[in-house]
Amino acid sequence: MEFFRKTPNIGFMQNRVWCYGISAVLILGSIVLLALRGLNLGIDFTGGVIVEVGYTNSVDLDRARDATEAAGFRDPVVQTVGSSREIMVKVLPKEGEDINHVAERIVAALKTVDASAQLRRTDVVGSQVGGELAEKGGLALLFSMIGILIYVGIRFEKKMATGTVLAALHDPFVILGFFALTQMTFDLSVLAAVLAVMGYSINDTVVVFDRVREVFQKMRKASPLEVVNAAVNQTLSRTLMTSFSTLFVVTSLYIVGGESLKGFSMAIIIGVVVGTFSSIFIAAALALDMKLKATDLMPPQKDTSELDAIP
Repeated sequence: MEFFRKTPNIGFMQNRVWCYGISAVLILGSIVLLALRGLNLGIDFTGGVIVEVGYTNSVDLDRARDATEAAGFRDPVVQTVGSSREIMVKVLPKEGEDINHVAERIVAALKTVDASAQLRRTDVVGSQVGGELAEKGGLALLFSMIGILIYVGIRFEKKMATGTVLAALHDPFVILGFFALTQMTFDLSVLAAVLAVMGYSINDTVVVFDRVREVFQKMRKASPLEVVNAAVNQTLSRTLMTSFSTLFVVTSLYIVGGESLKGFSMAIIIGVVVGTFSSIFIAAALALDMKLKATDLMPPQKDTSELDAIP
């Protein structure tokens, strides 16, 4: 199945300077937003109170979340535990507020949804634990980048590897900038989405660079710019089909998946759009501007001068 009836001939590489400009604006804007506004970290990272409540029947999570917010708790995390009749609520209480009073307020709010609500457990996640999670999340991003760097360094020639890594770094910056701009809650599910987007972007770029190697062998007399441009055009149909298929799924998830999945699905949506842009316009363009040529992709020839000298 193809997106285009015939392979397009779009001058992506001829317009790469404009694309660099768009990327620079996105990245610099994201850095400024992160510096000025920061991320609205969720309870996973800041710590808070956890309350588990049981019901005699299944409970609607959206109604439970709305009731908790109506009780004065901002951005509560509401999810099922084990079965649809037991839910866990995570909230960030006011400074100095008694934990038992917090639990009473939450249970009272949840009883407006279903009067059978019964308190099962109350616990506190300290700010230190939240800080450790934030630190581990940052390490997860760092180790992911190191793993990607090692993989592409083995898989590709160094100029291609550099373009791949820089394009992969481009995408999470834009996602973080979007969350700083909108102040949507940044929690562990969003962090997981950022890691997933990095893998998605790498996969797209690998497909493009594999085609670059093939086209260099077929178009031996063409210039590097013509080869890279042809490779991007030949993989464009596959790239767009994959992106639109993914966007259809995650957009549906954003619309009908409930409040708890909105941050995750929005991060994936932004990541797929930006990742597609970086795979098409940035990664290959960077390799081209680092003077990628056919000889870079040829295996090194063995020195046989000593053997030739033997009579």
